[in-house]
Amino acid sequence: MKIHIDIDCFFVSAARIVEPWLIGKPVVIGGRSDTKIFSRDAKKQTVNFENSGSFVPTFYKSYERKDDDMASFMENGRLRGILTTASYEARAYGIKTAMSLREAKERCAELIIKAPNMSLYQELSHQLHNFLSSKIPLVEQASIDEFYGDLEGWIADEEVADFIKNLQKDIYTELKLPVSIGAAKTRYIAKLATTAAKPFGYKVITKKEFDTFINPIKIENFAGIGKSMQRKLHTAQIHTLGELRKRRGTLESWGPYAKELYKRVNAQSDTPIKPKQERKSIGISRTFDPLFDRKEIKRRIYILARHLSYAIFKLNVIPTVFHLSIHYTMGQKSHINISKAEIFTEKKFNALCQEMFEKADSQRRLHLIRLSISCSSFTKHSRKELSLIGFEEERKMHVLTQSTQKLREKYGMEALRFGSEL
Repeated sequence: MKIHIDIDCFFVSAARIVEPWLIGKPVVIGGRSDTKIFSRDAKKQTVNFENSGSFVPTFYKSYERKDDDMASFMENGRLRGILTTASYEARAYGIKTAMSLREAKERCAELIIKAPNMSLYQELSHQLHNFLSSKIPLVEQASIDEFYGDLEGWIADEEVADFIKNLQKDIYTELKLPVSIGAAKTRYIAKLATTAAKPFGYKVITKKEFDTFINPIKIENFAGIGKSMQRKLHTAQIHTLGELRKRRGTLESWGPYAKELYKRVNAQSDTPIKPKQERKSIGISRTFDPLFDRKEIKRRIYILARHLSYAIFKLNVIPTVFHLSIHYTMGQKSHINISKAEIFTEKKFNALCQEMFEKADSQRRLHLIRLSISCSSFTKHSRKELSLIGFEEERKMHVLTQSTQKLREKYGMEALRFGSEL
């Protein structure tokens, strides 16, 4: 069988380990896009390559206790930001993930708002991964708070219930993390079982229970059914997994993706557990209050480029595809992709990002609210060959950037900056 492990209200649970007095109280973790990265005295920026997931940035500001002060969420006298995690006590007031902090506070006057502590989350996630690896031969980390395990040939099916019950207990004893665990024939059904088991429960879906369990579940709750497919299924009057299972011919007529989806829902197809997955891309983005000043926007692009350059050298990769996207007010968007098979240097990357912005900025009368830069198609994953034009000069610049990297790793990402950022 496959199992799925999910940490219950992870960010809140982590805060409760550090501050036990929060247990039993309505608590949320507040968050805002880290625009402090653009401050001219920005400090304590951290990069994360280990884990991913909702509200888990690659770059983030290190936690400081003063961040918990309500003032850190106030701007111009207003409570700003959204909540990234809510405790079950807070959910009893109708408070949900991604709700504005202002609305959450209106629903529960006693609500406790804590600042995110990404370094703590990374450490606890790493500890849990190591713990699971000591108990299960094959473990895959899907996100910062989500794991899959393969028990095939390790634990007999009839012993799985006792195994995951004891595993859940051991995790709480060792790490103080409450988890819910689901088990089933495939990873997709195991994930549904985990959802049904929450909070702090466990559930095994056997062949005998499969139909009764799967049929009433709404299609929106099955991993892999996106918005587009949801609309298509609803149009065909398919609203539950049980209804989907009765429409094999319909789904197979929609092509390979829908055909595979039908098999996954019926536990006839699965994806193998992969202990380690190589990163294929990396990016950075920030959302901010509407901003029109193009000079300031270009300064911010230099800052984003510096952080991304630092990460690329940390990963020791050479990207060959570069992407920049812009979100404007009034719902307008623009983006650009550029391919370049050349040695990577920070100076050249800065110039490329500025060039991409000039080409992508198609709504020059509108304010910007979000910038995103990403890099992908690393040379070891693609068949592209690096250009030899100007190779020697680029190699020297690459060495210079490596020296800059060492200084930043020792003294922090803000130790060396381009004058254009100031």
